[in-house]
Amino acid sequence: MSIYQTTRRLGAIAVALSAVMLVAGCASLGASTPEEIVGQRATEYWKARIAGQYEKAWALSTPAYRAIKTAEQFRVQFGSGATVEAATPYKVTCESGEKCTARMKLSATPALLGMKLGTIDTYVDETWLLEDGKWWRHQDL
Repeated sequence: MSIYQTTRRLGAIAVALSAVMLVAGCASLGASTPEEIVGQRATEYWKARIAGQYEKAWALSTPAYRAIKTAEQFRVQFGSGATVEAATPYKVTCESGEKCTARMKLSATPALLGMKLGTIDTYVDETWLLEDGKWWRHQDL
């Protein structure tokens, strides 16, 4: 084999390896950071709460909470009050690999008889814990 053919073959191998590495790199771009995952899970939680789907919201609570509180008890605990109309993650900060704080921006209509206050924006900090490879919303028992 000539030097020319060897060089071409090595070049072809280099191109093939580069293509494999490029595909592998693009696949890893789909991997989410803990902050992104917690933001998504917090959004799911609030969408379920806003829609009155308390069982879905309860299912995002830590396994320890769900072992003690039923979905019905969760519904009673977080029932009426201010009507939350929208919730968006404002900022998610992870202090460690197992604990994150999601600051959620909530747009709510206060339930005050005889008063129309309109929508009020407020912020709430939520603790999310990593257990068994999934992020769960922590709440006091």
